[in-house]
Amino acid sequence: MMLRLLSHDLPRNRLLALALVLIVLALALAPLLFPGSKALGVAAKMLIFILLVASYDLLLGYTGIVSFAHTMFFGIGAYGVAIASSKLGPGFASVGIGLVLALVASLLLSLLIGLFSLRVKAIFFAMITLAVASAFQTLASQLSEFTGGEDGLTFKNPQWLSPSFEWSQMLGLPWELDGRHLTYWLLFVAVAVTFLCLLRVVNSPFGRVLQAIRENDFRAEAIGYRLVVYRTLSNVISAAVATLAGALLALWLRYTGPDTTLSFEIMLDVLLIVVIGGMGTLYGAIVGSVLFVLAQNYLQDLLKLANTLVDGLPLLPAVMTPDRWLLWLGVLFVLSVYHFPTGIVGRLRAWSLARRMGQRGAS
Repeated sequence: MMLRLLSHDLPRNRLLALALVLIVLALALAPLLFPGSKALGVAAKMLIFILLVASYDLLLGYTGIVSFAHTMFFGIGAYGVAIASSKLGPGFASVGIGLVLALVASLLLSLLIGLFSLRVKAIFFAMITLAVASAFQTLASQLSEFTGGEDGLTFKNPQWLSPSFEWSQMLGLPWELDGRHLTYWLLFVAVAVTFLCLLRVVNSPFGRVLQAIRENDFRAEAIGYRLVVYRTLSNVISAAVATLAGALLALWLRYTGPDTTLSFEIMLDVLLIVVIGGMGTLYGAIVGSVLFVLAQNYLQDLLKLANTLVDGLPLLPAVMTPDRWLLWLGVLFVLSVYHFPTGIVGRLRAWSLARRMGQRGAS
């Protein structure tokens, strides 16, 4: 059963398998294990980034496409839910209409970008997607009547997902359960199901063709595969998943704006997570997102603790100050790339493969 769920794409490393099990259990039980609002918000951000990074890994890691327009689809999903909920009022119907319209818009845009841009070389495609994403961000900032401009849009969730809706009192439960907890578990189920679908895609014949195109596009075309068709389909699937991730973010925050979904900083974060976790693995999206979001949210607290421990020593207090957390985040990224050039998942799998080959040689 587990093999079918994971599409026979197992972690292939005991340490990685243990880490993935612990991460999934911690995220599934986060409302019970970490009741604080900050901890629950960090867990929700991990879930959303897992889905967003996995969708981008389908493009970069499995197809070899470098795109800078991925946050555009992320923003379309968030704005679709926010605009529909603010114009039509709170309700599941508004969320559904907004999500469907956002998916349609993303599919059309990704199809156009794929058909017109994927015929050019990689660097030119990357520049085209960067221009399109920048234009969309400017458009979202200027159409304040619909998007709220730079201030963004604040809206209300359906009543059942509202933080003030007390499920524990209504159901007579002994533990705290409100609409925010239900929203979190909705995120968890949506991310888990979509991630398993992506695993099925990359391990299907279609996914094998994408990997063949990544390794040698000239040979794949010589065999008879139409590169533009497969690359366009990969772009469309990736855009649809990124749109869903944006809609989930909007539901969690009950707000969307240019800085939360469309900024180039989010695109850079996605690129960093893909490299840290391991390109072309999908499991790297889970490991990389958890490590990156943890560092992003708790590195300052760790530096504050370290600063108190080294207080009185020369130079160290100035280096360990919480204000320099971005510097230390950069150092951690450089070290991870140096020691894990194929990403954490890729390196762990390589160690397991080398050990198995050594055992076979010895026998």
